[in-house]
Amino acid sequence: MEISLRSYQKEVVQVALSGENSIIWLPTGGGKTRAAVYVAKRHLETHPKAKVAVLVNKVHLVDQHYQNEFRPHLGHTVNIVAISGDSQEKDFFGRVVRDSDLVICTAQILENAMINTEEDKHVELTDFTLLIIDECHHTHKDAVYNKIMARYVKGKMEGARNLPQILGLTASPGTGGAKTQEGAVNHVLQICANLDSVIVSTKNYVPELRMVVPRPIKKYDIVDTRLFDPFGEHLKEMMRMIHGYMASGITFRKMGTQEYENDVVELEKKGVREENRLLAQCALHLRKYNDALLINDTVRMVDALRLLQDFYRTKSENRMDATDIFLSGLFEENQVELRLLTLDTQNENPKLAQLQRTLVEQFQDRNSRGILFSKTREGTRCLYDWVCANPALQSVDIRAAILTGAGNGANHMTQSGQKETIYRFRVGDLNLLISTSVAEEGLDIPECNVVVRYGLLTNEIAQQQASGRARAMDSVYSVVAWAGGREMRREKTNEYLEELTERAVAEVQRMEPEKFRRKVSELQRAAVIERYVACKRRDEKRKRYDPSQVQFICRGCFTPVAHGDDMRVVNNSQHVNVNPDFKHMTNCPVFLSFSRLSLYQEWGFEVKLRKVVVLPCLKIKGFSMKTPQANHTAKQWKEVEFAVEEFDFTEYVSSCFLDLDLD
Repeated sequence: MEISLRSYQKEVVQVALSGENSIIWLPTGGGKTRAAVYVAKRHLETHPKAKVAVLVNKVHLVDQHYQNEFRPHLGHTVNIVAISGDSQEKDFFGRVVRDSDLVICTAQILENAMINTEEDKHVELTDFTLLIIDECHHTHKDAVYNKIMARYVKGKMEGARNLPQILGLTASPGTGGAKTQEGAVNHVLQICANLDSVIVSTKNYVPELRMVVPRPIKKYDIVDTRLFDPFGEHLKEMMRMIHGYMASGITFRKMGTQEYENDVVELEKKGVREENRLLAQCALHLRKYNDALLINDTVRMVDALRLLQDFYRTKSENRMDATDIFLSGLFEENQVELRLLTLDTQNENPKLAQLQRTLVEQFQDRNSRGILFSKTREGTRCLYDWVCANPALQSVDIRAAILTGAGNGANHMTQSGQKETIYRFRVGDLNLLISTSVAEEGLDIPECNVVVRYGLLTNEIAQQQASGRARAMDSVYSVVAWAGGREMRREKTNEYLEELTERAVAEVQRMEPEKFRRKVSELQRAAVIERYVACKRRDEKRKRYDPSQVQFICRGCFTPVAHGDDMRVVNNSQHVNVNPDFKHMTNCPVFLSFSRLSLYQEWGFEVKLRKVVVLPCLKIKGFSMKTPQANHTAKQWKEVEFAVEEFDFTEYVSSCFLDLDLD
């Protein structure tokens, strides 16, 4: 199929067609992916032994790019393979790359393949001649894009040959949190340095671009402050009773805020470090009450109550001491009163009434299709229940579904579930997606004409991306927020930052080429040094203790359950316990929950390796680690202070079946 480009697209691909590294900066809906397909086609036609990798940062974009763009335009002449987490091809990634002309995959799959030493899985950057990086503004800090490009930059500094050409795609590089022109310029330069690229945008065909990508009509659907909230006040009174029970003298910030959550998170860590179960458990319960306040501020009172009921249903099964009895008893004593408060519709969240008016107005046209963005997975679930139970919304034929990130948690979606939901939305079976940020970037639904942001605090990039989902003519972008609230202030700030980004990019583009190259080289040298120093520090941290000196303590009851030398790492991602005695633990109440259900309890879940071995895969957040000096907690395995050995399948099987001769 012949690829037709608009004039502004032809303009922005010129640098890439000359073989130079570049970042294409076009707004959402401007056809960045189509431009990338064109570059890939020309590259494959003109370079001997050409091999292209298209990297995306969200699983659903693998299939979208394959089905909508690359296969229709290149599939008849080019061997294309799309690989995501649920694809069997990822287990033979190296072989697939060798046998293909173009691979579309998540960046994490490429990163894992570069780390993996098995021949069928391993690849090098030099195996590719062109690397296309979608949503490339994520190439910063410890993001997987930047890990990949760090190898590229290091290779370039060391004089490596045969590095691939780089083509980045972005709707906005953002300001990196900067509020000044100088800071924003430095951020854009850093993105250019990380991608070893210049940034290009249309200069000669701006009017054409504006015609192709009309901006949606922006509406602020403002809600007056909630005057009466007896349900929320009752929750706060219960929280104050827990404060009193702790008798810790700690001062907390305002309940029902992110700041309060930060306070109780730190309190729980303190309790774990000191093995003070009263503090740790009270902090966990206070966090759940704070979650309920946030839900009450976003959706219905009954949703907040259900959150607490689900939480205490699991807690009531494992009461271990007086603290558990007090906390569970407090909820049980107040549950009836809370339920009665939820029945008074006069005190319901007024933001929902405004959201209902907004949706009813926009869906008067039965061909409307929209996305409702909410902050959390729990929020999307509550909004979905509200939409389905709302007669006014059903009267305008709203057919909704949830779209959240892929994963293994209770509120995550499977990758196949994501694909099915997006497909049903695309063909019109569904007309409203209730989504977290997973739908902000890259989701291509030309017919979408309504975008509603509901109770969100995000940066200018996310705001632009969400706005760009409204692609049809005369689309509406609505912000539903409290009058004078933080969401409103952030939305206004983001509008300023969007303008600041444009000025910063323009200034970078005006730089003399020699000055630009010099600045990029300086930033790249600094980044290489910083990564080297950080790596040395990580290595030193990993050597701080011998694995046998580190004892894993259950975070819920402080029972010792394992040692560091029981742990092995699989494919640099899954951390499994290989001690056979671990499965026979009976002295930890939390473990009883772990052994009864295989997925996502306090400690982790079970994994099957090579369809033969089943081992417990541990979540580090479920434990504290007792070392010779102190107790420590960690959010991620990379933070632990001992080295974890690689899992050796042959060695493990041999130890389990001593009479098995594997030589």
